[in-house]
Amino acid sequence: MIKFSTFVQTATNKTLAELNDQDVYVQLLNYVKRISADKPKNTGKRKVYYISAEFLIGKLLSNNLINLGVYQEIKEELALAGKSLSHIEDIEPEPSLGNGGLGRLASCFIDSMATLGLNAEGVGLNYHCGLFKQVFKHNEQKTEPSYWIENDSWLVPTKISYDIPFKAFTLTSKLDRIDILGYKKSTKNYLNLFDIKSVNYHLIKEGIEFDKTNIEENLTLFLYPDDSDKNGELLRIYQQYFMVSNAAQLLIDEALERGSNLHDLADYAYVQINDTHPSMVIPELIRLLTEKHHIEFTEAVGIVRNMVGYTNHTILAEALEKWPLSYLEEVVPHLVVIIRKLDELVRAEYTDPAVQIIDEHQRVHMAHMDIHFSNSVNGVAALHTDILKNAELKAFYALYPEKFNNKTNGITFRRWLEFSNQELAAYLKQLIGDGYLQDATQLEKLLAFADDKQVHQKLAEIKFKNKLALKTYLKENKGIELDENSIIDTQIKRFHEYKRQQMNALYVIHKYLEIKAGKLPQRKITVIFGGKAAPAYVIAQDIIHLILCLSELINNDPEVNKYLNVYLVENYNVSVAEKLIPATDISEQISLASKEASGTGNMKFMLNGALTLGTMDGANVEIAELAGAENIYTFGKDSQSIIKLYETAGYVSKDYYTNDEHIKRAVDFIVNPALVKLGNSVRLERLYNELLNKDWFMTLIDFNAYVKAKEQILADYEDQDSWNKKVIQNIAKAGFFSSDRTIAQYNADIWHCEG
Repeated sequence: MIKFSTFVQTATNKTLAELNDQDVYVQLLNYVKRISADKPKNTGKRKVYYISAEFLIGKLLSNNLINLGVYQEIKEELALAGKSLSHIEDIEPEPSLGNGGLGRLASCFIDSMATLGLNAEGVGLNYHCGLFKQVFKHNEQKTEPSYWIENDSWLVPTKISYDIPFKAFTLTSKLDRIDILGYKKSTKNYLNLFDIKSVNYHLIKEGIEFDKTNIEENLTLFLYPDDSDKNGELLRIYQQYFMVSNAAQLLIDEALERGSNLHDLADYAYVQINDTHPSMVIPELIRLLTEKHHIEFTEAVGIVRNMVGYTNHTILAEALEKWPLSYLEEVVPHLVVIIRKLDELVRAEYTDPAVQIIDEHQRVHMAHMDIHFSNSVNGVAALHTDILKNAELKAFYALYPEKFNNKTNGITFRRWLEFSNQELAAYLKQLIGDGYLQDATQLEKLLAFADDKQVHQKLAEIKFKNKLALKTYLKENKGIELDENSIIDTQIKRFHEYKRQQMNALYVIHKYLEIKAGKLPQRKITVIFGGKAAPAYVIAQDIIHLILCLSELINNDPEVNKYLNVYLVENYNVSVAEKLIPATDISEQISLASKEASGTGNMKFMLNGALTLGTMDGANVEIAELAGAENIYTFGKDSQSIIKLYETAGYVSKDYYTNDEHIKRAVDFIVNPALVKLGNSVRLERLYNELLNKDWFMTLIDFNAYVKAKEQILADYEDQDSWNKKVIQNIAKAGFFSSDRTIAQYNADIWHCEG
């Protein structure tokens, strides 16, 4: 492999030292793309198409350098030329192709697919402005377009394009690809991103408001356009069909190139549907096989059923898409013909209304179609899959027990340890070698050091260094003054009531009032939040508003700010997570039991030596089983109790408010004049009334247990030997949560493609 300095000399006729950081970044990008272009594409008879509305891939430069095995070499070359790789990494824009855990998971997965040498690729859309860039004004979330595509980018244009038919017009797509490099792998895969040539930024008005009706110019402008009106819902249908029709046409073309006669298409291709957004790929494949390739309908249904798997990521009704049939008729009437036929097939076999595709309100249940016409349905954590089988999808499990399986989520350790926590990664290699980067279970070798006080001390030193690095980053990029001597308590995730950022905020109020009353903590606590609220999700935005108001009140109160700080990091993304996670002591995983399918942030924190404070929900259950219940801090009602309360309408938030002075005091403070004067009284009163009169995700039911568990974890932090023994147990047992393991299981159990 050519040395980078030699590459630069040839490309620019200058030495590395003569280039500015921006020029070095561009040359590094070109260098990686050149090496990648020479790598052969993964091949194999059966290819997996992992279709997802989101790929939250994060910055790619460092990840690619690590996977090429040249990160340290480049770092040293740059240092000799007086350059800092970390400064150059900061120049790279973060692709705005995802939002939360769904998109980050998909990105870890495509990394692992390439690392395992599978012929498996991602397929999605190339959103030009992402979800949005989050900015804070007057203690409220405001939104701006997140432009990220520059002249020099990772996107590689292709000549591949397809005609995508809609009712009123046909759109021609274009395919751009990003090379996905596996860890120390000689081959590569692609992330396939479909786009339109006619995107028009001038459609955007104030913030992220735009003309949602001009589909021919807006289709790939934004991820998840606001669907609180009909035009927004129709645009989502346009986007989803555009994504899957391109994927289906690409899949068929590639199978034909590799020798398929299409009757044997299932031998050449497999489609993994990541949540319900890509569900229309099922009727679209059937349509293409029957209309374009003249395969008989019954056979086409059989072919597709044998080449599709559905991953369920949630039991939340809002995320299990149900599109009005009339809306689909407006956008893709040709597809409705196929959907009606599939519905007839189901009705001919099953009379239970709970399993029909089209319900009595003439809505199409995408998840129902996925389950009937796939050969695999998987949840993403053991608890989540059990809930699907025994509660949410019980009627389907009774029909197809053989289809249901669990694939607990995972993360790529190359990004979330090797890159984001370089000090810890280097120390682990010193202790146990570097084998864990390809076989994460080798982290268990760390258990030999569980009682080693020197190791405890070194882990504490690394954590402190990471806090100092975070302090610098937050000051330079977010205007936040972090106290590196405090306990860092972090909750970073999409804002949603079921994730219960509002419960954490109530704890902050409780702690503030306790400090005001003279009950002082042993050590200062810094509570950090990060995440975005969907533009149409008013209560989630109200929770952000509450936190920002609390942050202003507490951080400016000299009586309190010596003991407690609260920050909400603006425009949280992968790059922020890479700084926050290694510096965190306490990982907040406090969703209402039964509601979080898995979580992956919990895994990243565990790997980086933070201790979990959480409910027994999602993958927290498996973290507790693996690390040992004594090495994480759990609280709250269990999932079965919560499911029963929903069934019986047995939870009344006002009862908790009325009968508990601490709960009442914390909730009342939301509308305290001292707080209201810092904010928007309408937002604060709406949130107050929501907690008092509805509280659908049961914030108050676990509040006292949460306070008790939090006080316990804060107290236990003071015994650093005992704390770091727990840290070692967590890191050592984090190996199970490698996305390499998850993808190996998908392939062994579902995909069956050659490695």
